[in-house]
Amino acid sequence: MGLDVERALREQIAYYRARAPEYDREYAERSDDMRLLLPVFNEFPIVGNVLELACGTGQWTTLLAPRARSLTAVDAAPETIAIARERVAPAQVEFVCADLFDWRPERTYDTVFFAFWLSHVPPSLSSRFWQIVADALAPGGKAVFIDNGPGEAAIEEVLAGDDVPAVRRRLDDGSEHRVVKVFHEADQLARDLDGWGWTSDVQPVGPNFIAGVAKPRTGPGL
Repeated sequence: MGLDVERALREQIAYYRARAPEYDREYAERSDDMRLLLPVFNEFPIVGNVLELACGTGQWTTLLAPRARSLTAVDAAPETIAIARERVAPAQVEFVCADLFDWRPERTYDTVFFAFWLSHVPPSLSSRFWQIVADALAPGGKAVFIDNGPGEAAIEEVLAGDDVPAVRRRLDDGSEHRVVKVFHEADQLARDLDGWGWTSDVQPVGPNFIAGVAKPRTGPGL
């Protein structure tokens, strides 16, 4: 991992720790987007023992819990996990505070879910991340995800010239933060996944989002 990637990931974690009190505001302000995405989420094959990566403040955790036999939710920011714990109570969720690139689960899962996380994975770590997901899946398990698509770039302050694709974000205290942001095209992501050994169905959802179901190509197809 190059130094610039390491620095970008450290800055990204620091941003989300600082942003925790403001995190839920975007969900409230973008309720129309949630109405677009929830039907897609409801059709996902979320079953059995579920692992959620980058759970944030638990916006999706609350929706996963009723559909899961068991649910483990991981995030690198203890401040967001604290909010998520309050949000999902009294549901039985195991929360883990860890850097997703360092953490490895002690078990495997039927479903691995992540929302708005894949776009925060530096391109140089993409294949490694998908191997982490594959290792976390039980035989026959699937990864399901929702994220920003290319249309979202229009409302971000995209930074030019960085080795790692990034945007600039500002918090209420006036602080500025560089955050890794990759606006995946659905078709290109599906081709990338194919090259990394996955069978996938990745589709655009409206102008700003993508959603996908993926399975390691070691068993029957989707």
